[in-house]
Amino acid sequence: MSELKTIVGLSREISELRALIQLVGPSDSTVLILGDSGTGKELVAKGLHSCSARAGGPFIPVNCGAIPKDLLESELFGHRKGSFTGAISDRKGRFELANGGTLFLDEIGDMSMNLQVKLLRVLQERTIDPVGSTQATPIDVRVIAATHKNVETLIQQGEFREDLFYRLNVMPVEIKALHERREDIPILFDHFAQVYAKEGNAPIKLAPASMQLFLQYGWPGNVRELSNLVNRYSALYPAQQVDLRRVPASMVPAGIRSITDNDSADALSALMSGFTEGVDSGPANMDDNAAANYGQEADDSQPVDEVQRFIMLAQGGPSFPEQGLQLKQHMLEIERSLIKQALGRAEGNVSKTARLLNLQRTTLIEKINKYGLSDSP
Repeated sequence: MSELKTIVGLSREISELRALIQLVGPSDSTVLILGDSGTGKELVAKGLHSCSARAGGPFIPVNCGAIPKDLLESELFGHRKGSFTGAISDRKGRFELANGGTLFLDEIGDMSMNLQVKLLRVLQERTIDPVGSTQATPIDVRVIAATHKNVETLIQQGEFREDLFYRLNVMPVEIKALHERREDIPILFDHFAQVYAKEGNAPIKLAPASMQLFLQYGWPGNVRELSNLVNRYSALYPAQQVDLRRVPASMVPAGIRSITDNDSADALSALMSGFTEGVDSGPANMDDNAAANYGQEADDSQPVDEVQRFIMLAQGGPSFPEQGLQLKQHMLEIERSLIKQALGRAEGNVSKTARLLNLQRTTLIEKINKYGLSDSP
């Protein structure tokens, strides 16, 4: 049962998954776990094993896609001395090693058709034939299989046996991708931060604006990708708060970088729209001097004159600086500065600030959280 604690999350999908594991685990039926790579299929298999009467027996995992096809039969069923070149002694296979316990066959979709036939026979007869043996060996093993592939498509393509699929799919268990349960991202981050914190160091934290990026990101590598990223930042910034704007670009997934690029483009579009429509530039009857002094409560990290200089540059004013500039960073800083100015002008009233910026209230709240301006003005 303790294995269930490693399946972290507060989402409805994860709660239902844990309940299903507790329901299916005590059964001795074969289970097929379906889910994208990195979703934690082996954790679910261990959870099923720990909930079963076989919990005191061995749990033996095999990645069918990681073992060369010509060696997988020997790995699974074992071999006898002299059965092939290099077989200098008898060797037990994974089925025998898992006797009395659970055998986890990961990436079953990568198994060759020839081996699928032999696996089907094992599931039917509950005996194995080690390579080079003339006598079948009885086994007492529960089989849990898993794949990230669409098995029904493989069957249609003639790459997977339909009869084997039905033998494996007695108890189907599906794991949702991380992007389908985004509410689990913060708790998973905190969990892995504790796991990877070096002894004596506090776990790393994530800046609010960076967490917003995490929540928007698609996570193609699922929980494994998130775990690896927290591991990386725990090594680079031990016991610190991580702000992705300060992290080298090579250390940030391309998908997250593209989100910030899109945000920058949106900020520029909104900014230019505001100036052409007179939304963000202050009251329409302000003279040039008053406009220049509008919103003097700007963020200290980005002086107002620098913001104005960049706006003028974008409108075709000063010449482009010879040393170049960080466009994405400027866009984000300008948006943050203008939101903070508007919050100050509205005395922290979010609805009034949204009207000043011509934004939806919900959109503004997202941006306030993103830039950590909840304590403004």
